[in-house]
Amino acid sequence: MALMLSKTYDALIAAGAPEDKAREAAEEIASYRNRRNRMETDVTVIKEQITEIRQNMATTLWVMLQTWHCLAALRRSFA
Repeated sequence: MALMLSKTYDALIAAGAPEDKAREAAEEIASYRNRRNRMETDVTVIKEQITEIRQNMATTLWVMLQTWHCLAALRRSFA
């Protein structure tokens, strides 16, 4: 049996929906909720990865600038 929202199922039954239709509807709503929760988790992971990438890019830029300054100093000393 699939995951089902019991309160939704009960409300549909109380509203006069046939049992099989109420069960299908409650299961479908539950599946949408599960997919939404997974997407929210995925978005959180992606945000964390983007933050890490930005930090790595900043570090790389800093190293490149330091290297550039060192190379400039070497050029001046040999000029």
